[in-house]
Amino acid sequence: MIFRHMHLYRTSKGVVVRKKSDEIGFLAEDWDDLFAYESLPRWLKEQPLVHSEEAVSAISESLLPPIESQEVWACGVTYFSSRLARIEESKEAGGGDFYARVYNADRPEIFFKANAARVAGHGQSVRIRQDSRWNVPEPELALALSASGKIIGYTVGNDMSSRDIEGENPLYLPQAKTYEKCAGLGPGLYVPESPINLDTRIALSVKRAGDEIFTGEARLSNMKRSLDELVDYINRELVFPNGAFLMTGTGIIPESDFTLLSGDEISISIDEVGQLVQTVE
Repeated sequence: MIFRHMHLYRTSKGVVVRKKSDEIGFLAEDWDDLFAYESLPRWLKEQPLVHSEEAVSAISESLLPPIESQEVWACGVTYFSSRLARIEESKEAGGGDFYARVYNADRPEIFFKANAARVAGHGQSVRIRQDSRWNVPEPELALALSASGKIIGYTVGNDMSSRDIEGENPLYLPQAKTYEKCAGLGPGLYVPESPINLDTRIALSVKRAGDEIFTGEARLSNMKRSLDELVDYINRELVFPNGAFLMTGTGIIPESDFTLLSGDEISISIDEVGQLVQTVE
């Protein structure tokens, strides 16, 4: 039987694989073990699968973030809309020129985002910094990279950002980007047999007290840089024995008068990959 794509889920009961809507079961491997395979789709297809109702329940009742020992890195200013937003937020500090330059430069912006302990999964909460006045979600496609640096899957990423802190001075980017529960990944890992379609749509919805207060969407084809280009740069001088995740930048930018508040619900959907829903603490 031919499977065009599969999904993997990390749960407290074990690793679950879904090959079709009615073929769901457990794998014997640990989550970290999966990142050792250069061709994860091929390996998954070869594994016998026994359908398990316990595995079905584990996805809905015992889901964990799809990360164990991996690091999370992120890319910035990969969409034109992101370039404009970064220039606007930092113009008073005189940093706008930095973002115009990096958008057009050969070398992309890549920065460390989080370790596994600072990542929240589907149905979990993310945080906004208490010393920031302007906080936004950044919906992104996240690449799962094997220990050898190859793309083996995709997941939904939420790169939480404090725009006023980064805008005050570009050197404050680590504080604007990295803090407790600063990143979201989930719900699972999408593992197709071929590279993801560049026409893939990313959509963001933010609700407050049940009312939708922001929506936006973008497509991977709007990115200035290719996924392979971003992967090439992160692999140049970094080794990830347990694999890594690489967020690829956002093309969805809320207006400058928008900021997240405690209790807001963030929903990020990526075609075929999945939907990540999180609440702001």
